[in-house]
Amino acid sequence: MLRIRGTIGDLPVDLTLELDDGDWARLGAQLQARPVASATAAPAAPVKPNDDLWQNAQDLLRNAGQLSGLELLDRLEGLAGDAAAGKRLLVRLRHSAKVKVASGGDTPL
Repeated sequence: MLRIRGTIGDLPVDLTLELDDGDWARLGAQLQARPVASATAAPAAPVKPNDDLWQNAQDLLRNAGQLSGLELLDRLEGLAGDAAAGKRLLVRLRHSAKVKVASGGDTPL
């Protein structure tokens, strides 16, 4: 069993993962299969997210002025084309220094 405790924003997180012997073995095999980068190796280039999509997400929020979290997520999902990409944009916006997140009762604004 693996327990993860912490916070996401202001929300407390307490997550327990139950893994059987086969799950632990697969996890261990994945961790061992990865090569260790040497100190002399050139650093890998950072993965650049789709800059156009990121710029469009910022423009969407800037033009709206203020949106509830759920409304913003809906618009980002439409912009990105799927729910997972929309959620990634929402998380990125939430952690951006250019965005102020305020408590709006039931949902953040």
